[in-house]
Amino acid sequence: MPISTGMDRGEETFTATWLCPTPRDRARMLDMEQRLSPVRHICFAAIAAGLVASGAWVGWWTLAPLALALVGFAVLGRNLDEVSRPEYRIACAWVLSQTIIAVSIALTGGPASPALPWLAIPTVTLPARFGPRGVVAGGTLTIVVLLAVTVGMDAAEVIADPVPTIMTITLIVSVMALSVALMRSDLDHRSEAAIDPLTGMLNRGSLETRVLELEAQARRTPQPVALLVADLDHFKAINDERGHAVGDAVLAEVAERFRGELRAYDLAYRHGGEEFVVVLPGAAEHESAELAESLRRCITLDPICDVDVTASFGVSAWDGRGEFDFSVLFARADAALYAAKNAGRNRVARAGDASGEGLRAA
Repeated sequence: MPISTGMDRGEETFTATWLCPTPRDRARMLDMEQRLSPVRHICFAAIAAGLVASGAWVGWWTLAPLALALVGFAVLGRNLDEVSRPEYRIACAWVLSQTIIAVSIALTGGPASPALPWLAIPTVTLPARFGPRGVVAGGTLTIVVLLAVTVGMDAAEVIADPVPTIMTITLIVSVMALSVALMRSDLDHRSEAAIDPLTGMLNRGSLETRVLELEAQARRTPQPVALLVADLDHFKAINDERGHAVGDAVLAEVAERFRGELRAYDLAYRHGGEEFVVVLPGAAEHESAELAESLRRCITLDPICDVDVTASFGVSAWDGRGEFDFSVLFARADAALYAAKNAGRNRVARAGDASGEGLRAA
């Protein structure tokens, strides 16, 4: 049964599932899905070329399942950022690909089909998308499918010549094992380069990478993007009066409270010092200001290390019209942040609010 965490903002902030038990799991999956998309097109093109070259021997009908797979991936992969549990769609697309390959194997000879090794292709992507649970589940399903289209179709032929089936199983297990090792190495190195070690948040370099992705996405399918810039109030005084160890503990706890409020695809970054940035894809300024107010409240809810911590927020949004310019979006949010500071701190100010008062602390 899904487990909800975080404050309700009209929708669940994060719902743990078997495939994605933590927000970081879902964020990594969505990130890898974006990276796999162009590579998938290359794979489909290679498969299509192979089928065309083999058409005289295996039949031209084999292009039909490939077209079906293309349609399936296009439908299931649409607007993943807007789906509360995108892992289900991605898992369905993966199962669809294995099912189509299995059907093709069954129609081209079963145990003697030249397409048997193709079952290994989708398994390469499992470690990139899912954790150990997904890898084990997907690998098990692949072996079951393989046995169904070999032993299940013609057990006598498999007994007479088990080599193709054995070799395909060996290929599948080997590819998955190597993919897991490579993915873990990549994730370790990427985490070191992209994660702020104190707060566990994405760092400024990661934000710069995300900006490039947002700009590319805005050119393809313009959708609103909102930005929150937060700054802890009087943080220098905390360091000076209580010591840097307490200051570090405050930053780490604020980051943890942020994570409890944000959706999986609301990416938060430590921009530097005591300043944080939150990118909200698909959000308008008003709802983003409401989220900023929720974040402000969660910081003030309980003292941190016996210190009453508060923060000020600036909010701006791009409505999807015109050219997307992150520097302008950030400058407007930063100006709203200064308006919140000047209005007394511990409050939210919107770039669209000329007064600079925004949502005020009670």
